[in-house]
Amino acid sequence: MNNRKEQLQALDRLLTIMDELREQCPWDKKQTMQSLRHLTIEETYELGDAILDNDLNEVKMELGDVLLHIIFYSKIGSETNDFDIADVANAICDKLVNRHPHIYGDVKVLNEDDVKRNWEQIKLKEGKKSVLEGVPRSLPALVKANRIQDKVAGVGFDWEEPQQVFEKVQEELGELQEEVQKGDIEKIEAEFGDVLFSMINYARFLGVNPENALERTNKKFIKRFQYLENSAKEIGKDMKDMTLEEMDISWNKAKTYE
Repeated sequence: MNNRKEQLQALDRLLTIMDELREQCPWDKKQTMQSLRHLTIEETYELGDAILDNDLNEVKMELGDVLLHIIFYSKIGSETNDFDIADVANAICDKLVNRHPHIYGDVKVLNEDDVKRNWEQIKLKEGKKSVLEGVPRSLPALVKANRIQDKVAGVGFDWEEPQQVFEKVQEELGELQEEVQKGDIEKIEAEFGDVLFSMINYARFLGVNPENALERTNKKFIKRFQYLENSAKEIGKDMKDMTLEEMDISWNKAKTYE
């Protein structure tokens, strides 16, 4: 691993390259914060994929892409005299010191839950009107639900036991089934949302990240289905001409390769 001097040299090299690209490259000169935004979101998702795949070399590469965007935004900010990379780094350093009084102050904590509660209380003291202000509006709904539940739990709005949450899931499923039988699509949608919200809450109590869990299932399904497609080609059949029994045989065989 690189020592601190080498790490700082690498960051200095990246800052210098960013300066040169901003001055000399037609594409880089043209970029704005608005034009980079969707690319930053894409890079973040690619980093998430690499983490889920546990591909550490790819994680390293994707982290580099995300770091480049941070440097890029900071460079643009410096050109309008609003902020530069030092301001960005100092701002997060100040925030971390302020929100860790158990490390940089005299506050005592017993566990992770105490740390999370302190974190949310400090944010309110910093001027936040609600603990939910920090949840980005543009987050995907599943991720947003998880963050909402995590944040309100940080100020004590929470269930006490996992079994209570599971019972809530069962209650919501019952209410969904009632509306399905009545056939009112708007009420079905509302109850379905309640089921998902309660399931996400249950995942939190089980120590499971629901986004990661669902994405792993997505990846698993894709691999199995693609195996099924290849199996159909090998026997010279179109999938629409296969029986469910034939598909089931290939599907179960795909599981043996996981």
